Amino acid sequence: MHLKCLGFFWRGGGGVVSCKSDVQQKHKRGLGQEITFGNAFGLPCYCAVPSLLCIFNCSLHKYFLLSLSMKGTLGGVYDADGDGDFDVEDAKVLLVILHYCKSNAVVNSFTAKKKKPKLLNKFDKTIKSEINAAEKLRKKGKIEESLRAFEALVQKFPQSPRCRYGKAQAEDDLAEKKRSNEMLLKAVNSYREVAELPDVPPDLVKATLKRCADRQQFLGRTRGSLATLEKLVQIFPEDISLKNDLGVAHLLLGDNKGAKRIYEEVLARAPHDGFAKVHYGFILKSENMIAESIPYLREGLETGEPGTDDGRFYFHLGDALQRTGDKSAYDWYEAGHRRGHFASVWQRSLYNVPGLRARPWWTAEETGYTALVKMLERNWLTIRDEALSVLDSNSGQFLPEDENLRETGDWGQFTLWQQGRKVAASCRYVPKTCGLLERYTEATSCKRGQIKFSVMQAGTHVWPHTGPTNCRLRMHLGLVIPSKGCRIRCTNQTRSWEEGKVLIFDDSFEHEVWQEAESFRLIFIVDVWHPELTQLQRQTLSPI
Repeated sequence: MHLKCLGFFWRGGGGVVSCKSDVQQKHKRGLGQEITFGNAFGLPCYCAVPSLLCIFNCSLHKYFLLSLSMKGTLGGVYDADGDGDFDVEDAKVLLVILHYCKSNAVVNSFTAKKKKPKLLNKFDKTIKSEINAAEKLRKKGKIEESLRAFEALVQKFPQSPRCRYGKAQAEDDLAEKKRSNEMLLKAVNSYREVAELPDVPPDLVKATLKRCADRQQFLGRTRGSLATLEKLVQIFPEDISLKNDLGVAHLLLGDNKGAKRIYEEVLARAPHDGFAKVHYGFILKSENMIAESIPYLREGLETGEPGTDDGRFYFHLGDALQRTGDKSAYDWYEAGHRRGHFASVWQRSLYNVPGLRARPWWTAEETGYTALVKMLERNWLTIRDEALSVLDSNSGQFLPEDENLRETGDWGQFTLWQQGRKVAASCRYVPKTCGLLERYTEATSCKRGQIKFSVMQAGTHVWPHTGPTNCRLRMHLGLVIPSKGCRIRCTNQTRSWEEGKVLIFDDSFEHEVWQEAESFRLIFIVDVWHPELTQLQRQTLSPI
């Protein structure tokens, strides 16, 4: 899935057949615990491209283009402005999408246990043996044979809903096997045809249209998926799970208001629905209604219902509690850690590589990047002077931080490299600085980081937050540092910058910044690959 988000505005892209979460714990205290997301094929659980701030484009015209891992695929979700920080605005996409996949799977399995769906009308019961024979081939993996059998049945019995449904399922399976979007389009059309036939059992209508909506979303046909779900809700107005799915579809389309309206309707009818509560709370938080979001997120998580147990809900609840001064935030972070969502209470990144050394603060020697550190410290005056010339020019190169990370103050950033790509237009303003960095590929090739200047005015406080991944370390070179009032906390250790000196920390751990001086603070941020990543990993990890 590939999305970029601002608040809850999205535009859909696509998805896959199933979702699965694998959690691997490496250390007793969780510092090495890694979380990866994907499915049996290593494909992304969903594709979407948020509407306002695209940072990751993907084409779904061919299945082989979906060979990204989900953790890489969803990397862009975290970083609305490309600075690698994970905040209220950034994580929403994953939240909704993962729960959409997971809740559907679980809810459907529960439904199956309670009541076996009735998929045959009276006529189809008379040809049940022929249907079963074709279905048996499909279940044995003989998909081509099954498809031929169902095609023959449809030709022989064109008004049979179950035969046409079997044909659609076989086309669906064959599309997955061949990674063919063309075949999947045939399946979507066949699913649609089933629902349009006369005398279709209600259970078959529901199963058909739900799968049709899912496959439409996979193909990036988000509006078509929304229309299909709206039809389902009209046919089955009492099915709350369908309303919840419709809310997700609105989010994927970028219709934040529509999603909010849907979840309000759900909660009016089912006030204890956990899925609706966490998503409604999530929307409120994206609207900066921090205090109002807390009870919905908390009560939704407490239900333990399918679709609620996800690290991003724990993250946002904890973040909201922190911003209101409620120390129970760390209880929820601890709960998220116990549930396997976070590496630890402090380290809450979600796009991780297993087994990497996890510690909040690093020395240059520990990173192995001493040459880079020495170069930065040796040339800090040159770097500072170029940055000040840009700052003094009022050229508009320093852009405001826009991820809602600040409680107070002004914070601007001027980016030179992002996701391992040089921003040539920016480097024209600071050619000496960019020239100094060119040969240090541990920084310039870091697809999960940035290189940028950061200016923070007096009176700025940055909320506690975490970066998205454990795959990088962050260097801060002090350029203009007031004598008092500027400090950074990472976990429970607080330090201050020095002019001409480099601080190194792992921003996947919680960190917080105070600028209480009387003048501005200017630093140079250089993200580098985690030193324990192999060359192959550095080449194949997708950007964040």
